[in-house]
Amino acid sequence: MHRPETTLFLLTSVDGKISTGDTDALDVDRDYPNIPGLKEGLQQYYDIERTTDLFSLNTGRVFAKIGMNEKTDEPEKSPVHFVIIDNHPHLTERGIRYLEKKATEVIIATTNEAHPAVAMQKEASSLHVITYRNHIDLADLFQRLKLDYGAERLTIQSGGTLNTTLVRDGLIDRVLLVVAPALIGGKNTASLMDGESLHTPEELSKIKTLELVQAKPLEHSYLLLEYRVKQ
Repeated sequence: MHRPETTLFLLTSVDGKISTGDTDALDVDRDYPNIPGLKEGLQQYYDIERTTDLFSLNTGRVFAKIGMNEKTDEPEKSPVHFVIIDNHPHLTERGIRYLEKKATEVIIATTNEAHPAVAMQKEASSLHVITYRNHIDLADLFQRLKLDYGAERLTIQSGGTLNTTLVRDGLIDRVLLVVAPALIGGKNTASLMDGESLHTPEELSKIKTLELVQAKPLEHSYLLLEYRVKQ
């Protein structure tokens, strides 16, 4: 395989929601600890997260949403290599410097030539920027992660739109879900897979089927689900 083996790893409600609402002010990391029935078992998700791959892919929007640009503490250095897709950009120079302190390596993929990381990488040996002209070629990015950075395995914790693109492009090998005992609802609330809907019977071939590896009950009514994606 000319790319890392990939795992889509997410915390989701029973109805597939990966957020608590449709604005950046609402977020499971901030909100679940305050909800009786969810806060008691939430730590299990973070415990499992610590066992995932050393290369971790996310988006700049997610990092901004969880407050990375406002962090002022001195983070503990971890062996993780952060791979961040960030075109807007959502990450500021302050957020990038914090991530540099936290991670072994920060790799930012962007189409934005004015991204603050472009200038910053000249003075930071652990910061790398991969630029694309019009859109990020995810297959190419994954290949470069393996060939240039030694990524054999990659855990993905991105949003619903990017998840859909990765799944439909055949770039996800494994799905690992921690299911929280909650029903959140809301048609505009981010789900495990969002993005463009299918419109015609001819597009049914884009649906990926799964093979169950394990379904493990956790404490406080949480559930761990693991699937292999049938390619």
